[in-house]
This record gives sequence, C-alpha cells and structure tokens, in this order.
Amino acid sequence: MRQTFDESTDPSFGPRHVPLIRQAMKAQGLDGFLVPHEDEHQNEYLPAANDRLAWASGFTGSAGAAVILQDKAAVFVDGRYTLQVRDQVDQAVFEIRDLVEGGVPAFIETETRAGQVIGYDPRLHAPDALDRIKAAAARSGAQLKAVGDNPLDAAWGEARPAQPVAPVVPHPLDYSGEDSSAKRSRIAAILTDKGADAAVLTAPATMAWLFNIRGGDVIRSPLPLSQAILNSDGTARIFLDPAKVTPDLNAWLGNEVRLETPADLPAALKELKGKSVLIDPAQSSAWYFDALSAAGAQIVRGEDPCTLPRACKNTTEIEGTRRAHVRDGVALSRFLHWVATEAQTSLPDEVEVVSRLEAFREATGALKDLSFDTIAGAASNGAIVHYRPTERLNKRTESGSLLLVDSGGQYLDGTTDVTRTMAIGTPSREMCERFTLVLKGHLALTAIRFPVGTTGSALDVLARAPLWAQGLDYDHGTGHGVGSYLGVHEGPHRIAKMPNFVALKPGMIVSNEPGYYKEGAYGIRIENLQYVTEAAPIAGGERPMLGFEALTLAPIDRRLILAELLTPSERDQLDAYHARVLAEVGPGVPADVLPWLQDACAPIA
Repeated sequence: MRQTFDESTDPSFGPRHVPLIRQAMKAQGLDGFLVPHEDEHQNEYLPAANDRLAWASGFTGSAGAAVILQDKAAVFVDGRYTLQVRDQVDQAVFEIRDLVEGGVPAFIETETRAGQVIGYDPRLHAPDALDRIKAAAARSGAQLKAVGDNPLDAAWGEARPAQPVAPVVPHPLDYSGEDSSAKRSRIAAILTDKGADAAVLTAPATMAWLFNIRGGDVIRSPLPLSQAILNSDGTARIFLDPAKVTPDLNAWLGNEVRLETPADLPAALKELKGKSVLIDPAQSSAWYFDALSAAGAQIVRGEDPCTLPRACKNTTEIEGTRRAHVRDGVALSRFLHWVATEAQTSLPDEVEVVSRLEAFREATGALKDLSFDTIAGAASNGAIVHYRPTERLNKRTESGSLLLVDSGGQYLDGTTDVTRTMAIGTPSREMCERFTLVLKGHLALTAIRFPVGTTGSALDVLARAPLWAQGLDYDHGTGHGVGSYLGVHEGPHRIAKMPNFVALKPGMIVSNEPGYYKEGAYGIRIENLQYVTEAAPIAGGERPMLGFEALTLAPIDRRLILAELLTPSERDQLDAYHARVLAEVGPGVPADVLPWLQDACAPIA
C-alpha cells in the first residue's frame, strides 16, 4: 500500500525506448504510431502493464498522448502538467505540445505527409476522438490504419509487467445502500426508454457500481477490469478473468447475472446481431464499435446509463463518506500538527512528508489504499500542479516557503481528496495575500445557493473572481466528481471553465479546489470535497435552492490568512467551518494534538 518513489520519471526512461518502438513500427510498415494515455478500459489511472505513454516517453501524468513518427515525436499535455512534462520528458526527442489547443489532430495535419501510414490500436482510442484524428490525416493525405498487434507492446516485450488479476469481492449493502438487482432494474428501464435491447458496458467504475463489486486491478482505485452486457430485462453477462473470481462471487451476483471469461466477449458481441445496442463513445473504445458494426447490431450512441445514477450518491453512501472524512480528518489533523510543530525545525524533504501523511492514514486501521499518489510540493515544486515527488526530484522544505500537499485515501465507506497549503517558517506578504484570494474563492463556492438545473460551469467563476480581480488565475478545473470507494475523479459533472452541460444534482460529490501557482517560487491550493444538498426554501425566496455541504474536515492554515481581506460573512463562514472541524475531529485526535487543533480552529482574529 505504501507509496513508492521509483525512478521511472527519469528523462531517460522513455526516450531510450523510442528506437525500439520505431523498429517495431517499421516492421509493420508504419510511418507513425499514436500513443494515448488511456488503456483498453479508458482508465485515467492505469495498471503498470497498460501505462504505455509513461514507458514510451517518461511522462507519468494522468492525461496526455504522444505521436511517434520515424523522424520526430511529440508529447501532448494539458495545463496541469506544463511544468511536470518539461522535467520528465527529453525535449531532444519529444516536442511538447498542448493537448487541448490543437492537440494530436493539429500535429497529424501539419507534421504528416501524403502517403504516410499512421498506425493506431483501436482498443485504446475512443471513436469520437479517433474520428477527429482521421479527419486531420485525410487533410494531410496520410492514412490512419488500425493495427491488430500494437508495435509499442511488441517493443516492450518480456519486460512488460503482467496484467493484474486482483480478486473481485462483494461490496456489501452497508456501503452501497442499494442491491445490484434494484440498480439493474433502474438501468434497464433507461435502456427501454431509449429503445435499446441491451447496453455494452466497459467502464470499470460502472462494473463496480452496477454489480456492487470491487477489485484491485487499477492503481489507487478499487476497480475490477472487466466488461458486461446488460439486457433490457435486467439480466446481464459479466466477462471477467477467472483468476479474479473469488469463491463467493457467483452467489453474490445471483441467478440473473452470468459470469463468463474475456475470451467469450467477441462471440457475445456477435450474438447482438439485429439488436439495438447502447454504447458510450466516450468510455468505450473504437474496437467495440467496430465489432458491433461487423456483427450487424444497431448501435445507439449515448452516455453510459450508469454514469449519472452512480454520481448521485444515496443516503447510505453520503453517510459513509461522512464517516470516512471524519476518520480521514483525524489523520490529516495529526499530519498538520506535525507540519506546524516538528517539521518547522527539522525541515523534512517531500518524500518524508508523503510517508508521514500515509502513516497517519494507515494508523486509522481502515485505509485500503491511497486514492492517488500524494502530491507534496515544497517551495518551487508546489507550482507544479500535479507534481509527484521521487527520489530524484525530492526537495527539502525551506524556511520562509510554502508546502502544498494534495492527498486522499480509499476507505470501504468513502473516498477522500484534500489539499492543504502550509507555511514553513514565516511566509511573505505576497504569499499571504494570494492565499487569502484563493481562500475567498473557495469560501464563495462553498456558500453559494443555486437553482435546480445549474451546471458546475456556471459556478466556476465564483472561485476565480477574487484572483481575476488582481489579474491572476489558475490553469486547472475548480471541481471534479468523486466516487464512493471508487475513482477519485468521476463524471459526468464538474466545475470548470470548459462548458459542462450536466446539471448538479443532490448527492453529487464534487471537489472545491481553486489555486494559484507562481512558477519557480511556490504553489497554493485549498481543496475540500463537498456534496450537493437537497433543495430547501429560503425565507422570502421564490424558488427552492440547492447548496453544498463540506465533507472534508481539516483546519486551514490561519498563518497564511490576511483577516483584513475577508468580509465579515467570510470570517463567520470560516469560523463556523473550523468550529465544525473541532467538534467532529477533535474527539478522535491524540491528547497531545488536541491543544494545537483547538488553536488552529479558533476564530479568526
């Protein structure tokens, strides 16, 4: 479970493999090859066997892509990774490009020539994204060609790790709050409404939620890699590696669910001939669409029907995540106490910071795993939004600087994700001013009430407005959905500049994480998880309004707050939050930590 600090982020890790990939490409008559970050299950976090982008390039972020041509190559990342990619990738081998602005299609259009053949593995690409790349290739005169044998995998060879076979186990009703039969009936009704006879489901989170099972195939997420076909009568077929099947799994799934192997999947897709089949082009790869078309099925493109129901947590799941956050809050408070006391003089390095925090979480006795690799950025490393410390990059904390730590835990009853920025020594006036601006945006997004039908995109400006007023901003989203003992990043809702058309609904969990990053100096982020509450009337109001309630319980560093920049209502809001932290977390902290926690949660001066 403990987080490891390997040297796979060394810039030589990826580039030394590029000649091997090019050799394998040449053997297949390919002039280029597309390397997405996503794997066969369109996962964000990957098992080691499927982390192809990292093996090819050295870049270890959770989003990105690469294109390798015989004479050039490029890596594509978004705004979260602009600093990280420059550290991890050898720019003598890979040009660095923006994933969002232009991205892979623009590179293919401008950097390929007529007659060139660019290969891709259809198992790894969502069809809509692939269509855009195909159109770009057509404009350049190049040809995009599906390959049965991935040349990168051929180059990787025997050094490639084995596919994971973690046991798949039941997730009890005490945590899920609804049995699988009821869920399948609900989803089957959606299929009927859409005129579909069946749905092909490939997202691991869908498998986990729909059948109330959990696995361990994906790092930091209790996901079982598998697929399913759900019929409009609620019956289903699951395709799961037999090595993952535990003795009680068949009985748990029940008579309406048939357990089969992945080798049975191609034949099962052929059996859908003449049927109307719902499949999600955002979560299922082009291979499935090709197979269904070849089988003669009528494809209905649409969102995975489990995505929205899974995002709207039931009462049991909300209560579970409350318990998880109180437990996590005790561990966080012990960690923050350590940072505020011992670490101020010992000035630990980032690796020790990460190890200490995980040790406090492990001490709860309930931690199943981290929810992602801990981000611990000391001083200038804090400006790298998704930085992950390694032995090579490890930096010691410095007096007069900031320490940014973004971390989370996986517990049977909930998933946590929290960021705190802490002062090491005496912070500068600028640090405090910008921290307070970030705090003001965070508080605004917590306090807002909004009508039914409001999307997260409509609320994003609240978190940014204090920064915008000073000519500042940040290059990442403000909020992402979070699962219930599932992935720490979960759709379909989000809070971001980029338009999102999914209305926020009661029970949705979303992060609230504005930030500010000064390259080469420091980073600031304040993140809590919060959930959408039921609509409630407001005195004198004409419409019931939804709202948010904070789940994360951990003090915010008052040494970084300039009280004079807060309005009276913001002070009251912060004081109320800290009073709640003390009331709910205080009883669980050790006696030597409690006096510090009481002071950390005292009213703002």
